[in-house]
This record gives sequence, structure tokens and C-alpha cells, in this order.
Amino acid sequence: MDIDSVNIPFLHVNQLPMPNSQTQDQRIAKMTFSSVYPLYLAKVEKKGRTKAELDEVIQWLTNFDGKQLQKLIDEKVSFETFFQRARLNANVHLITGVICGHRVEEIEDPLTQKVRYLDKLVDELAKGKKWKVSFAARSRQAGR
Repeated sequence: MDIDSVNIPFLHVNQLPMPNSQTQDQRIAKMTFSSVYPLYLAKVEKKGRTKAELDEVIQWLTNFDGKQLQKLIDEKVSFETFFQRARLNANVHLITGVICGHRVEEIEDPLTQKVRYLDKLVDELAKGKKWKVSFAARSRQAGR
């Protein structure tokens, strides 16, 4: 399977109707972070990025340090637990755009939105975009 065709963390998620997404939201909550992390890593490495860069993106979003992140992977926590333990970055609202055919800022379920924020950051990293510079600029614009 071509990793570029994978909509992380769900395969073929575009085929699922978003308005009736309670089942999808429940799947997200139960899915383990440790099962998705290798897919994120494969995606960014295929594009010439590193594990350290992936971890930096995750740390920016969640405020987990490297040891905490590894512990969560080892514990095989669900996305629900992962994000319950996270302290989301204050600038998370600056993450906008389309992921899996849906605008992240319009996703109603809070947990699903957090997972899609992470998906969006991983996509930005894999595409080689300067995500830090982009968020810094948006933050300055929001502060005006």
C-alpha cells in the first residue's frame, strides 16, 4: 500500500459520511495511539523527514516531552486517554485546513477534532511545510 494514499489514522475515511459520525468518533476514541504512530512515522520518513521532527510536532500540540510520549506508546493508550492527558498548545486554534475531506476547524466532536489536528500537523510536516513559521505568523496576525 502506498503510504501517501493512507488517510491517517483511518483507511478510506473519505468514504464515511461525516455528518453521521458517531460511530467514527467512537472508533477514534478506542484506537490506540501506538497503532497509528508507526503510520505517522512511515509517512514523514518517506518524505525525508525524521522521527525527531515528528516527535517535535506531537510535542508542540500536546506538550508531552519525549519520555512521556514514549511511555504513552508503551502503555498502548487510546486516543481518548492520549488527549485526556495532553495539555494542548494554546495556539491549537491556528490549525486550519482540510484533512480527509473535512475542515478541521469545523469538526464538532472535540476528540475527533484533536486527532485531526494531529493528522493535519503530520501532513504539513510530510509535505515539507514550515509549520512553525506558519503558526508563528498566524499567531502574530491573531494578536493584532
